[in-house]
Amino acid sequence: MDQIYDFVLGMTGSRPIEIAAVILGLINVTLIIRRNVWNYPFGIVMVILYAQIFYDYRLYSDALLQIYFLVIQIYGWWYWLRGRDDRGLVIVARLPIAQIPYYAVIAIVGLAILGTSMDQLTDADYPYWDGAIAVLSVLAQFLLSRRRLESWFLWIAVDLLAIGLFWVKGLYPTSALYAVFLVLATVGLFNWVRAWRRGVALA
Repeated sequence: MDQIYDFVLGMTGSRPIEIAAVILGLINVTLIIRRNVWNYPFGIVMVILYAQIFYDYRLYSDALLQIYFLVIQIYGWWYWLRGRDDRGLVIVARLPIAQIPYYAVIAIVGLAILGTSMDQLTDADYPYWDGAIAVLSVLAQFLLSRRRLESWFLWIAVDLLAIGLFWVKGLYPTSALYAVFLVLATVGLFNWVRAWRRGVALA
């Protein structure tokens, strides 16, 4: 009962900056699923807001992650504009199987370095949990900017990890947002697979 009360209180008493970031995030992901290049303006503003939010809550890995997101959002916007079909929809591509082990190694090494650094050098809460979200998000966002279908598998993993972490930290609207992201990521995966199978993805 206390958890339900805390959730309602957290949702209704959340700062306007978090509510704004949540709304922008929903618009951003919805447009990504639809392969609409105009997801990026919403994403850029969202990551700027979340950089401040995560810093305030001592989730430093996630705060630093937003700086990367800002840069990769700008790159993704440019890259998506160059890879659209006649209808203006972004062309979906697949990640070569031979590259998958490289990304796995990057994820493991990145988590070890980031998690240990945050654990020993800062007062970060849950450094390895937070670090896993950050590292997987970096890879997912890079693959997404390259229009790779496999990015959705990583986003699903990120969403599952983030739901729990943000709930524990009392960021209830953000935790709820990532629960929605989980559903949207699953829908996005199926939509992009369907587009690829139709021959839309030729990049």
